[in-house]
Amino acid sequence: MILCRLMISLLTIVFLACATPARAQTPSVKPDMREGCAGLVASQTPRVIPTSLRLANLTPDQVRLTYAGHSTFLIESPQSVQIATDYNDYVQLPGVPTIATMNRAHDTHFSEHPNPAIPHVLRGWAAGEMPARYDLQVQDVRVRNLPTNIRDFSGGTQRHGNSIFIFEVGSLCIAHLGHLHHTLNPQQLDEMGRVDVVLVPVDGNLTLDLEGMIDVLRSLKAPLMIPMHYFSLYTLQRFLDRVRNQSWEVETSPVPTVTLSRATLPPAPKILVLPGR
Repeated sequence: MILCRLMISLLTIVFLACATPARAQTPSVKPDMREGCAGLVASQTPRVIPTSLRLANLTPDQVRLTYAGHSTFLIESPQSVQIATDYNDYVQLPGVPTIATMNRAHDTHFSEHPNPAIPHVLRGWAAGEMPARYDLQVQDVRVRNLPTNIRDFSGGTQRHGNSIFIFEVGSLCIAHLGHLHHTLNPQQLDEMGRVDVVLVPVDGNLTLDLEGMIDVLRSLKAPLMIPMHYFSLYTLQRFLDRVRNQSWEVETSPVPTVTLSRATLPPAPKILVLPGR
């Protein structure tokens, strides 16, 4: 009898334990969990980025553009041609570009010793009296240039010291104005042709003054304009205040990379601010 009672008591305890809901437990936070939190600098070796988080392949009508800083952009085509604009020794890009364009105004716009592994290095300044001239086709990218003049350090004019490089890639025509020092005449505008995206220096001092640069932008009539060559947020804001007077929309991107196509161009003139890396 005693044994039966003990067995009944034991079965009752087991039944109640199974029927009672388990309490939620608060896990202890380990130091390595806090270390790897988003927004904090983790001391561990970075993990490999999963394939699903890498940049997607481009469709034939698209182009990927990344602002690296100052006047340097990385332009990527659907067939993986990579272009570095105003390639120099200060703003570093990952890997080796297929094409590097350079200008001569200051050493932040060119390199005396570009990486010899770069297949195509395009120097945008004159060799003697002859202006630099390019019309290069590499896979799905065409690069051509328009020579322009720059001021020299004595206050004079250096003929053909700069180039506006024009990139035909995807479904778009992208113009990088380089270190532009003067407005463009009708012949130069005609040679440039239709421009969909313009990369524009907005410092208003070392390059063309702001009123002159806005005049250039009005003449180009590009739907999308991306500022570059500014040295502070104050300088950038001064330019943005001026363009708002033109009733142009201003958008600020939280990331330095944008994927563009003709289908995604804005219907009215728009300024897109990309943060420099």
